[in-house]
Amino acid sequence: MSEQANEIQKLVAIATDLGLSAELRVKAIKLLGSIGTHEALRALLDLVANEKLIREERELALKQAGVIIKLGH
Repeated sequence: MSEQANEIQKLVAIATDLGLSAELRVKAIKLLGSIGTHEALRALLDLVANEKLIREERELALKQAGVIIKLGH
């Protein structure tokens, strides 16, 4: 597994861990958006579809995914 794929996997784990603070989960979502790859886009869309997450976090993931799409990935 590539280093970037491993980083994405770790950030998704943080973003979906409801035992962690909302601040930390939001930071993970923003970091996923900053990666800007197709794999990060797919991970963000998976977060959007995750009904266990707080609505605001899902909306943030959707916003981050939109940024990646606008950049052409």
